[in-house]
Amino acid sequence: MKHRATRFHYLELEVGSDALRGHYELDGRRFVEEVHFEGDVDLRSPEVRALGELWFLLAGLSYYKAGAAHIVDLDTTPVGEKARALLRAAIVDGLGEYAYKNDLDLVDVEFVGGVHPTLVPIAIDPQRVLVPFGGGIDSVVTVEKLAPNLDKALFVVSPSSGQFAPLEDTARVTGLAVVRATRTIDHQILSGDDSFYNGHVPVTAMVTLLAAVAALASGRGGVVMSNEHSSSAPNLRWHNRDVNHQWSKSWVAEQLIADAVAERIGDEFAIASYLRDRSEIWVAREFSKLTAYHHVFRSCNRAFTQRVDERASNWCGECDKCLFIALVLAPFLSRNSLREILASEPLASDDRRGQLEILVGLGDERKPFECVGDPAESAVALHELMTNNEWRDEKNIAELGVLVAPDETLEELLQSRGVSRVPAHWL
Repeated sequence: MKHRATRFHYLELEVGSDALRGHYELDGRRFVEEVHFEGDVDLRSPEVRALGELWFLLAGLSYYKAGAAHIVDLDTTPVGEKARALLRAAIVDGLGEYAYKNDLDLVDVEFVGGVHPTLVPIAIDPQRVLVPFGGGIDSVVTVEKLAPNLDKALFVVSPSSGQFAPLEDTARVTGLAVVRATRTIDHQILSGDDSFYNGHVPVTAMVTLLAAVAALASGRGGVVMSNEHSSSAPNLRWHNRDVNHQWSKSWVAEQLIADAVAERIGDEFAIASYLRDRSEIWVAREFSKLTAYHHVFRSCNRAFTQRVDERASNWCGECDKCLFIALVLAPFLSRNSLREILASEPLASDDRRGQLEILVGLGDERKPFECVGDPAESAVALHELMTNNEWRDEKNIAELGVLVAPDETLEELLQSRGVSRVPAHWL
């Protein structure tokens, strides 16, 4: 039986010319995470270290989760009010899915230690930006829609086990330079331990801060994320709190990260999601026009596992991500074009019917713990296919389509939605 640990200790952040090393301790057991950056970067300036210290805080959650300690000891780590707010939210909400699956309530975590940080002045070029790139439709659309006068480069994080082939293939199509980082997670976490809790951590928030480190180290003035409007939609309510698999892509997380960064280096450096006020339906429509990417991109989860020998070489056609991508692209591509991309038709599969019902909000099952759109958007896509000559007679579409009652139309979802922090010169 697992038991919660007593103390998680932030020991030390080492900053080298091209590497960050975070040292942590959980009830006497030590862990080290290391990130190596490639290219012409030097991480040893005070301003870059300041952002590295924010990464150090969030990276620690990969090791904190092993024991869900009651006390988080920040020791001599520089932590301001905004950084504390970010870390607390990352534990309580960013680890919300993990807490739910392990039946842990993390609102009782006590924070001790930490020293007051200093504001470090910076010199940047706001016209030069870094775009974290995952190779899916969101980051592709961001790259292609960003203002053409911006000096853009991609930021790609790979595990120490090796680069992800479909991501690399898609990155090449952009024609942009790539700033790279390789993340080495402590082997104790990867090999597993029966005494450890396990579960989802807010990886996108960690990558955002690594991108900020890389951008600032090369004189760039911003990090352009690709988190769309529905990433803020929760999967469920538990203990009177929202549980959101995509918390670190949410509007709330974006503001917390930006505030914590501004606390350390001022507000000239921009961190914002280009797609924040856009639906996945809008993203899918824009991606449908970008034919050069159609046969290289991959959003299938099985292509992005840590172990190289377990990575799928094609779309699996079975996971929730494959099904969701098929659903949102179907209104904008011919059926044959979509079949050629996926090499299968998950929307027409009897085996995928139960998953499709959940995606569109039918029944009592919650939205999957995956990076998929909210059920309301998915229901609109399904409803749209009922009037599509190529899909309307397909069994899954015809039978489920009459059961959904979307509150919005496809045209409404193609309009701007909600707020955005995107600087005007990015548009």
